[in-house]
Amino acid sequence: MNTTLPNPTLVLEPVTESNLDTYLTVGVRSYCQHYLHLWENNDPHPYISHGLTKEVVEPELKNPNALHYVVQWENNTVGILKLVQHCGIDELSDHDTLKAEKIYLLKEYAGKGIGKAMLQFVEAKARELNKKTIWLDAMQKGKPVHFYQRNGFTIKRESEVTLPHVRPSEKAMWILTKTL
Repeated sequence: MNTTLPNPTLVLEPVTESNLDTYLTVGVRSYCQHYLHLWENNDPHPYISHGLTKEVVEPELKNPNALHYVVQWENNTVGILKLVQHCGIDELSDHDTLKAEKIYLLKEYAGKGIGKAMLQFVEAKARELNKKTIWLDAMQKGKPVHFYQRNGFTIKRESEVTLPHVRPSEKAMWILTKTL
């Protein structure tokens, strides 16, 4: 079942075996467009192998706690979204908290309101699941943290990328939360 967002040209399509390749292709492409600079030798393999391969995502599709979506806008695949339904952090319980784990948009579709509509979808899904809080990670450097703050998220605390081969100067992250 596709979910139409407030913008009628935007649709989030749940990932299945039939569109898994599209999810992975768009996920890797959008990640590489935005985050190559984080990695030694501009090689994002540690991240890709950790979260954007068939071997990782296929089993997640069978896990009801993980929700994967292909983002369509005006009949083009423009991004991906991954949510973890029951994922607490610090004092926030699994029961009360939803994690937005991947919010990736192809660079050529940035600035069109798609990211904001994706966050509205995340909020609606959290409310549907009776969650009190949404949380996500964002790099301390760059524009995403400001985007999330403009959309009601606040910085909870510092974090860092723990995967190998991240440039030391790029490891710093923020954990952001939004109370519903």
